[in-house]
Amino acid sequence: MNNAKTQGLIHVRGGSLSMGSTAFYIEESPTVVVEVDDVLIQSRLVTNAEFKNFVDDSGYVTTAERKDREGSVVFIGTEGPVPLNDWRKWWAWVPGACWHHPEGPLSDLNERMDHPVVHVSLHDARAYADWAGLVLPHEPEWEWCARGGLDGATYTWGEQPNQGDTLFANTWQGDFPFDNRGAHGWKGTSPVGSFPANGYGLFDMAGNVWEWTESAWQDHPSVHCCCSGSEAGGDLKIIKGGSHLCSPQYCLRFRPAARSPQEAGESTSHLGFRCIARIA
Repeated sequence: MNNAKTQGLIHVRGGSLSMGSTAFYIEESPTVVVEVDDVLIQSRLVTNAEFKNFVDDSGYVTTAERKDREGSVVFIGTEGPVPLNDWRKWWAWVPGACWHHPEGPLSDLNERMDHPVVHVSLHDARAYADWAGLVLPHEPEWEWCARGGLDGATYTWGEQPNQGDTLFANTWQGDFPFDNRGAHGWKGTSPVGSFPANGYGLFDMAGNVWEWTESAWQDHPSVHCCCSGSEAGGDLKIIKGGSHLCSPQYCLRFRPAARSPQEAGESTSHLGFRCIARIA
């Protein structure tokens, strides 16, 4: 590992993880006991500034910027209440959207260099991890770290809901998908580390942006896909943690046990990543 590239790693000791939940969505059950080894994990999500360093150093071109794509999926919301049975009502393909133009070609990263990078495919996240001498986590590793030592707790911080003046994570506040009052003022991504860390000192393990894992998604015919880019088929991977768009009215997935499918070659405005190192 290049220490200049991998600052902020926290040693989380392994143990027996009761993975999943039977209390919420079908794709989280049944619970299974999994042994997790010690890992070193980034305490914070990879930021725009860190991703820019990688791009500047390597010349890497992300999936969303390539000539056969040149665009990504962006949350656009709605003007008022709509039936919550089709995510296409509040997502749109935007030509020119990419990691440094998050809402499209007229947007930029001014004042957002300390926010998590978004519009990264799994391939982009892997390229960054390889450059940094790290890897992406598997689902059990991610979930074990997200729980912060709270075995079986609903949230990364315990049982108290994330609402009102008591916010433990950047999630949707208001009526989804048209009225977002903001989480402590943030109506979108927030600077990494803006909300309290979990018991292991890890920030944003709930909310802000979803996070890539290397674990394959197994088909669940009854699953309610709450996010864009989750069509059946392709190389589906598990993403974890929920995002700033998660609302209890629609998607209560800012929990350690929650999971969602994402096609490895797709990117969105609410999906980022962090890396780990496995200890031999």
